[in-house]
Amino acid sequence: MATGPAGILTMKRYVTRYFLTEGIRGLFLHGFMSFAAVGVIVACLLIMGSFTLLAVNIDSLVRGLEQQNELIAYVDESLTDAEARSVGTRINLLDNIANTIFVSKEDALEEFTDSFGQYKFLLEGYEDNNNLRHRYRVFLMDISLVNETVAEIQTVAGVAEVHVDLEVANGLITFRRVIETVSFVLIVALLLVSIFIISNTIKLATFDRREEIGIMRIVGATKSFIRWPFVVEGFLLGMMAAVFAFFFQWIVYNTFADGVLSDVSQVQLISFGDMFLPILLIFVLTGFLVGVGGSLLTIRKFLRV
Repeated sequence: MATGPAGILTMKRYVTRYFLTEGIRGLFLHGFMSFAAVGVIVACLLIMGSFTLLAVNIDSLVRGLEQQNELIAYVDESLTDAEARSVGTRINLLDNIANTIFVSKEDALEEFTDSFGQYKFLLEGYEDNNNLRHRYRVFLMDISLVNETVAEIQTVAGVAEVHVDLEVANGLITFRRVIETVSFVLIVALLLVSIFIISNTIKLATFDRREEIGIMRIVGATKSFIRWPFVVEGFLLGMMAAVFAFFFQWIVYNTFADGVLSDVSQVQLISFGDMFLPILLIFVLTGFLVGVGGSLLTIRKFLRV
């Protein structure tokens, strides 16, 4: 037998080849269970991925609605038109300000009369903007900071008053938090279900090979040497499920986006291409965690005896 670095390298290659061979053999040894395990894990990943994508799109939609929920900052009436227009520059310098739009008295009057639609003729003779004030429509980047932002705007020189519909703002914040919480709970639950499935698959393979494991223990095989083939088997199951689930998810998402929502122009989903890499990484990492984690948890129990 060769000794030295070359011999050690040859031995490592042999051991690695053995682990891979045994891991692959385990897949075919219980072909039906392996197929069932991959199928169930794919289903779990698809449900988990679909709900995650739904949550991401809902969160994007809610954030878009949040940014449309505006504050109204009224300008001090004592300021001239030029001074009133300069107030917006100071507001834009504040944190959490996405955009500001200046609305003059004339524009405010026009918006007010247009709101009456076909009945705006009732305002004839009352079209006087002296009772109106210059104002700014202020859009926020993060509506959850609305109270702090309002306080900051009120300190800006030239701002007389700030009006905000806190009921709508708080409703959007609550809705977003509920979506985030429900998404997290369901994702964790589906992850645990996947680990349970893979654990039972590895448990069956381990149970059928319990005599072989016992003999290996008797002849002095280390726990690590016994454990690795099962880890490889779990890894392969997890990776196959992750790859299949990823491509199925791609098809399902695009089919839903192009087919079901094609007639709903108001709803714009995030392109799958924009999320390609993060989704792939999540599926691969989840497959790795489910496969390897489930295998380690199962084989650990058998190696205790």
